[in-house]
Amino acid sequence: MGTQSLKRPGEGEPKDPESVERRMKPQSFDHSSLSEPVSTIEIIPSDKFKKQKTVGYKPKDSTNASQTLTPTQFEEQLSSMDHDTVNAQEHGQEKTWSRESLPSDFSSQTHSISFQQLDAEQSFIPGYVDQNTSAVVRFFGVTDQGHSVLCSVTGFRHYLYVPAPAGFTQQDIHGFLEYLNSSYDNTVDEIEITARQSIWGYSGTAKLPFLKIYTNNPNAINKLRTGFERGHINYNDSWFSGGTTSYDNIAYPLRLMIDCGITGMSWITLPEGKYSMTPPNQKVSTCQLEVRINFKDLIARPAEGEWSHSAPLRILSFDIECSGRVGVFPEPDVDPVIQIANVVSVAGSSKSFIRNVFTVNSCSPITGSQIFEHKTENEMLKHWRQFVVETDPDVIIGYNTANFDLPYLIDRARALKIEEFPYFGRLSNVKQEVKESVFSSKAYGTRTSKNINIDGRLQLDLFQFVQREYKLRSYTLNAVSAHFLGEQKEDVHYSIISSLQNGDSETRRRLAVYCLKDAFLPLRLMEKLMALVNYTEMARVTGVPFSYLLSRGQQIKVVSQLFRKCLQIDTVIPNMQSQGSDEQYEGATVIEPIRGYYDLPIATLDFNSLYPSIMMAHNLCYTTLASKTTVETLKLKKDEEYIITPNGDYFVTSKVRSGILPEILYELINARKRAKNDLKAEKDPFKRDVLNGRQLALKISANSVYGFTGATVGKLPCLAISSSVTSFGRTMIEKTKEAVEEKYSLKNGFKHDAVVVYGDTDSVMVKFGTHDLAEAMELGTEAAAYVSSLFKNPINLEFEKAYFPYLLINKKRYAGLYWTNPNKYDKLDQKGLASVRRDSCPLVSIVMNKVLKKILIDRDVDGALKFIKEIIEEILHNRADISKLIISKTLAPNYTNPQPHAVLTERMKKRDGTGPNVGDRVDYVVIGGNDKLYNRAEDPLYVLEHNIQIDSKYYLTNQLQNPIISIIAPIIGEKQANSMFVVKSIKISTGNAKGGLMGFIKKVQTCKGCKGPLKKGEGPLCKNCSSRSGELYVRALYDVRDLEEKFARLWTQCQRCSGSLHNEVLCSNKNCDIFYMRVKAKKELQEKVEELGKW
Repeated sequence: MGTQSLKRPGEGEPKDPESVERRMKPQSFDHSSLSEPVSTIEIIPSDKFKKQKTVGYKPKDSTNASQTLTPTQFEEQLSSMDHDTVNAQEHGQEKTWSRESLPSDFSSQTHSISFQQLDAEQSFIPGYVDQNTSAVVRFFGVTDQGHSVLCSVTGFRHYLYVPAPAGFTQQDIHGFLEYLNSSYDNTVDEIEITARQSIWGYSGTAKLPFLKIYTNNPNAINKLRTGFERGHINYNDSWFSGGTTSYDNIAYPLRLMIDCGITGMSWITLPEGKYSMTPPNQKVSTCQLEVRINFKDLIARPAEGEWSHSAPLRILSFDIECSGRVGVFPEPDVDPVIQIANVVSVAGSSKSFIRNVFTVNSCSPITGSQIFEHKTENEMLKHWRQFVVETDPDVIIGYNTANFDLPYLIDRARALKIEEFPYFGRLSNVKQEVKESVFSSKAYGTRTSKNINIDGRLQLDLFQFVQREYKLRSYTLNAVSAHFLGEQKEDVHYSIISSLQNGDSETRRRLAVYCLKDAFLPLRLMEKLMALVNYTEMARVTGVPFSYLLSRGQQIKVVSQLFRKCLQIDTVIPNMQSQGSDEQYEGATVIEPIRGYYDLPIATLDFNSLYPSIMMAHNLCYTTLASKTTVETLKLKKDEEYIITPNGDYFVTSKVRSGILPEILYELINARKRAKNDLKAEKDPFKRDVLNGRQLALKISANSVYGFTGATVGKLPCLAISSSVTSFGRTMIEKTKEAVEEKYSLKNGFKHDAVVVYGDTDSVMVKFGTHDLAEAMELGTEAAAYVSSLFKNPINLEFEKAYFPYLLINKKRYAGLYWTNPNKYDKLDQKGLASVRRDSCPLVSIVMNKVLKKILIDRDVDGALKFIKEIIEEILHNRADISKLIISKTLAPNYTNPQPHAVLTERMKKRDGTGPNVGDRVDYVVIGGNDKLYNRAEDPLYVLEHNIQIDSKYYLTNQLQNPIISIIAPIIGEKQANSMFVVKSIKISTGNAKGGLMGFIKKVQTCKGCKGPLKKGEGPLCKNCSSRSGELYVRALYDVRDLEEKFARLWTQCQRCSGSLHNEVLCSNKNCDIFYMRVKAKKELQEKVEELGKW
């Protein structure tokens, strides 16, 4: 590459537009000048995101190229990455896209294959039959050497169970098989009579005869199951005629995984000589190894010891930029894709080994990254597809890629008629298609999303991951990055992107840096939140494929574990018809709180894994559930062979039959203890992350077993189990209260009578009466050990923490200083208060946190009250920062009554052409007026730009008043607390009101001095004030200067955040306080400048 190609426009000869080529440029400097002083800015940026009228922003008096300027922080990070590799790539010495080749002597007869399987899917091999079936389960995976694998597991026939009719014998099998095949297209392959027990209920130890019916086509099994359940099968007149329950309803890939002992993301070994390589002319994938093996010959490796590691998975993080139209959200049929940024790394590696940006048109170089320039969008999309296929990523990540980037690319390629584009999965002939779906789960809520079938590549959208796993006020990439990584990015609004693209190579470079950072952040978030590690361990613990964790709810995880355990003990699971039930059961006990402010230590005693330990201690399970009739018939002895739970249900003890659920829980809890012990001993950071992810997955799995039994809409609901668990929990909390208060009393020689001030689900809070924190902790530890001895093993009460001081407001609402060590407090802990809730505005959280800090940490009640008064005054005088008044709520599919955020969403869609989608969080503020509240919700930015008045009274009475009173009333009294909010509200008209007297009001200019109305022809001052014109003009100048300084400080702050003091600020991050302050300061400055122009 010649030196001329590295020059920028203006440096020597102009660039020939026809010479745009794909190439990588290794170095770059920022040649733009420092920002102009505010007083010289003609158009203040961020004016409703209007695109710049100039072709590339070039400030006046821009510096020459010789001036030393520093690159942005992000560019410095890029420049520190692999300079040698980048230079080697530039000179054609290294090609790092493709995977390493297979050894030249590789043979299925001499080499075994061990690979980590990533995904499993059902398929067929036409013309290939193994054990009477062409059905296969395809496992995609990666070996330790980084080679990609597609393994088709053959010969496994799907099956179901039905109870054998009375009198059914081996002689009946042939006739029944022919009958079924005549009715169901010859899809039934074999019928066996087997002895099994149903998981549902205890009725003795005898096994019953079941028919195990194998099919040669997995797709036919649901039709066959329906035939049995609905009574369509009428063989021998009476058999099955009234319909019968079928057993073991589970998907074909999961059935094979369970029967073969394969868990999600685990390792599989294919011994040499046992598998066959797929002939080249029959290959269906781009994988390096495409093989077939009979299910009996593979070796499933449990995810333990040497098989607990992960393969070197390739992770592609990408982001696209579209050139939209002003005021219209990009549409794939019209708006082109102009840039695609890609970052590829290996799981567990600290550095990415590919960083590039695909651009349409020229782009100045970015240090540490490759630039691939293209003349047309068509060329770029084709090249990107080629890049993905050649790079062959195992995992594709990004932020909102599932709902925006990937569907947009596919739809855009269709609009451009690029037929080969939607083939970037690992199956060569399978087209990627976009399908709409609605995911609904009690744990995760309802969300609309789009699914794209990228076979063989895992998809992990960090947006969906964060939504599922964390409760935040906002889920934008900026807000999430700020929350978890402590940094933000320049948020360029989509309507500005076109002007940057239409500028020169410098403006396109700025867009490329922005795009590249959007590709880097998901990778950093994934590492920080251990998304891939935690989901890998969850897949291993629960046994489900990785893809289920994002596309399915909680229940499938328990179902998988249940089926695995049942397979070992010849037990079958009935296919329960999932019908929603209104049947309710009593939940956990909440001991009535003794409300107040406690200036002495409160010890907290917690039951360790309460519900799982109850299920284990009392042997509560489907298999142990009995009835009064059963225990009488079998003559079982009470308390020795069966128990009656506090709510009246019967369960046999472990002496008679050990339950499946307790066994699963026992294994999960023991595995968690092992993982935690390994975690303490492990020094390697990546292995520590894996072990931590494993113990978290085990904890979540154990806790979800109880919820599975209580889910009325589910695979196997059993309210007898769930209600028995909660009834035991209630009696244990009450017994704990009685035991503590009975033992730790004056009559037993203690200094004080202990009082349980509050109890909730699995914990009790005890006031031992002492003011000595260390003594309270000792008493707490002693009390926990004493109470544990009163209950069955493994139920265990632990002393975990003490609160001192402690503010108990109500049930599930309290705050206090959290101590685990008497020498230093750990944190200020809060539960259920508005400060930790998402449905109030941030101002509530800020004020409550500061008030609690002053009261509990500083012990300054007067300071707290003074601060509250200042805040009330700020709100009344409309001085509160609008970003602190934003209320954020999730948009649901439909509402019975109008909701503010839903009404605003419709208004925004009519006004702007685009708006939030179902599942998104909608930001709004409440504006003044006499209309209904839901009609007074408005977009914060719209409010700022149109000078609309905020409803101060609403924020005081509906947002701030109750939360603040709840924390200060226990200290200063209800009456005094309420009196702080008795204020004279000042109503300010915005001039938009109509009707009544407002119709006769005429708007006139007022004097800048006395504010009296001006007569026609008078200037800024009336006759009486004209003598003070010098003084008033200087005052106006000072006002403008103060606002200029304020705006300049905010502008500089935004530049620092974007990482460069040399570029204009384009950011429109609606989750940033500074952005709203900047917009407000700009608006006020423009108004003052206009007023000054009237002198």
